[in-house]
Amino acid sequence: MPEEDLDALVQGVLDADHTAIAAALDCCEDTRPGALKTQRALIGRLEAKTPGEHTVVGLTGPPGVGKSTLAGALIQLWLDAGLGAGMVAIDPTSRRSGGALLGDRARLRFGANQRVFVRSMAARDQLGGLAPATRAAVVVLRAAFDWTLVETVGVGQSEIDVETVADSVVLVLQPGSGDTLQFMKAGILEIPDVLVVHKWDLGVLAERTKSDLESMLAIVADDPRDWTPRVLGVSALSGIAVKELAETLRAHRAHLDASSELTRRRSESRVAWAMELYQRRFGGEGVERLGGNDALRELCESSAGSALDCFTGLASRAGFST
Repeated sequence: MPEEDLDALVQGVLDADHTAIAAALDCCEDTRPGALKTQRALIGRLEAKTPGEHTVVGLTGPPGVGKSTLAGALIQLWLDAGLGAGMVAIDPTSRRSGGALLGDRARLRFGANQRVFVRSMAARDQLGGLAPATRAAVVVLRAAFDWTLVETVGVGQSEIDVETVADSVVLVLQPGSGDTLQFMKAGILEIPDVLVVHKWDLGVLAERTKSDLESMLAIVADDPRDWTPRVLGVSALSGIAVKELAETLRAHRAHLDASSELTRRRSESRVAWAMELYQRRFGGEGVERLGGNDALRELCESSAGSALDCFTGLASRAGFST
């Protein structure tokens, strides 16, 4: 892509122009040979110009718990406050047909001229709860909007990659589901910064689930992040505590700013993205050429530039062509 076209694309994304955002996301999802050079230039420039206060929130939880409905309520609240919002919604992929029903975008309806952009993605064969292009899409949307939501395909013992893409993680649960103990066993309760008992208007059942969660969190309360996860009862449909959830997310962002945690999380996100790209492209043989997983991580941590710059350097070091 010519330099002047790339400059125009970057400026369009920063201005939250929908056409430019769509073009940038298409560029990030391009898997053809030769696309990496343009992607590196685009991601590097966007990261350099993204306003520091822009924030990414991960929404995770079991399928059917109401994550999309809750996301819609949060986005509407931010729009009403004069802010902009982007969203990446990950949908499961059918193992039999290979297709995905990208339904979340259809359920979220906003005005054509509002400062919001929703992108649905298929998880394909990638584990971790994210889609292959999610991390790049987050860079694009974070450059454009004050708040970016990432809704995972679900949550299980392996779908925890959202913690390496988001500044704040919200775990959404529904009353009486019996998931709490399973999540504790899987270590998932150690990930979220905010826990939401959704469908709070169900009354006693919801209150009991919230009490169970608070008891479970007390057991795993030895949190090195110096932030006590908040447990909120929220109903997106009735509007109960949606504003409180938004205020809690703002408070968590303030906590990140006041500590070194934001820098640590974004550094870990860059390393996780570079390692994911490298391992996905070159597999076990590629990892062994660099001395194993621990050596690969050390190389990522010591490299400069974006995750795509790091990936390119690793491939060159291992003797691969990109």
